[in-house]
Amino acid sequence: MNRLIITLLALIATSCVYAQEKHLFILSGQSNMKRLDPETSFSPAVREAFGEDGVIVVKDAEGGQSIRRWYKKWKDVKNYKSMKPDTTADPSTIGDLYDRLMKKVDAEIAGKSIKTVTFVWMQGEADSGKHHVVYEENLKGLVQQLEEDLKLGKVNVVIGRLSDAKMESAGWLEIRRIQQSLCEANPDWEWVDTDDVNGENNGVHYTRDGYVEFGRRLAEKSIQLID
Repeated sequence: MNRLIITLLALIATSCVYAQEKHLFILSGQSNMKRLDPETSFSPAVREAFGEDGVIVVKDAEGGQSIRRWYKKWKDVKNYKSMKPDTTADPSTIGDLYDRLMKKVDAEIAGKSIKTVTFVWMQGEADSGKHHVVYEENLKGLVQQLEEDLKLGKVNVVIGRLSDAKMESAGWLEIRRIQQSLCEANPDWEWVDTDDVNGENNGVHYTRDGYVEFGRRLAEKSIQLID
């Protein structure tokens, strides 16, 4: 009888540990991420998929910012062939938004068991000028940086591909190509189409309904990667 009780208690303890495991979703990027309210579509969708207490959603974004504000080993265009870190940019701004984001993440996950991590990224507009030539290496480096800092294993990645707002720009098209090709080359990465969420005038920013749909699509891809 005592052995049975011990076994039952062990099973209960194990089930409690698993019940506390969380799926972490980290949302970041520039203005189109900043304007997205996760509660309109993203967060409800992932809660429905994984339970009200099974998810943690953290968002921190800033409009008009280059990826250098997140990636601490950012490579400037003038050094892209050697891929040496830039030494002319203000060092106080390289990676500062990443630090702000991770401060929020660390506070939310403290004392919690994290089952999966999904990085949801909507950024690239600010790098579509001359810096598009180094965007691929910088984006891959940012994801690696996140994995190394979190120490929670492989990170899933969901990217909002740049919309059709500036299809006349070669750099804009290249960012779109990079985002899509990286996702197609990595089984843990997915991209989301935004060409139809920015209104009839194809603006850089999305419509009110567009942001709701954008959030729904980001959630759908995030759920698919986990499932």
